[in-house]
Amino acid sequence: MFLIVLALLPAIALAVWIYRQDKIEREPKKLLWKIFFLGVLSVIPTIILELILGDVVGLFFEETSVAYIVLDNFICVAVVEEYWKMKAAKKAAWKDPTFNYKFDAIVYCVTSALGFAAIENVIYVMDGSLDTAISRMLLSVPSHAIDGVIMGYFFGMAKEADLRGDKKRRKQCLRRSVLVPAIEHGIYDTSLSLDSDWLMLFFLLFVIVIDIWAYRFVKKQARQDRELVHRETEPMQPGTEILS
Repeated sequence: MFLIVLALLPAIALAVWIYRQDKIEREPKKLLWKIFFLGVLSVIPTIILELILGDVVGLFFEETSVAYIVLDNFICVAVVEEYWKMKAAKKAAWKDPTFNYKFDAIVYCVTSALGFAAIENVIYVMDGSLDTAISRMLLSVPSHAIDGVIMGYFFGMAKEADLRGDKKRRKQCLRRSVLVPAIEHGIYDTSLSLDSDWLMLFFLLFVIVIDIWAYRFVKKQARQDRELVHRETEPMQPGTEILS
């Protein structure tokens, strides 16, 4: 029981933290619980697709090969997980009238990601130990939250494009809301999966840098939060702010 509580605690703590960053108009808790629960449920189709795609990749590459490990981590795991986390947030929040500020999208996507991370953490910890719980608390759960931050940035841009009637840009931003966090996710998993000392050093540096960036980026987006508009006011290319 202690390990299960320890597995759930980091996801809940980060969900509360991201909720409190929403300074202008905080989202209804009922909606956030719905998103969190759908994030939990998204584990089911994710596992099924990961198993199927893993078998497909295994038809072409040995499971111990670098090609298999890279494809498995980037495509079978990262893209699939980020897609279903995005779908969970979209299912619950896309048409909700409270989705009216840009930062809302980050709150929604982080909440979905943490729902996924919570149940995934429980599964790993039940088959693991206290060391597993602690390492995932410090690494895996924050990584899922960071994926949610990146996803939410593009998810908000997609919603604004939708309000403006720009279907092409909406589709572009929705694709980016999956693919860009999947890149971060894939780098994280691949660095851990390949047996290399220099990759482990790279992984540690990557985690430090991305954690600092994500914290600063959330704070910046919260400060610059604004109401979503229904018509184009100033041209902006998707992704121009995410590295700032």
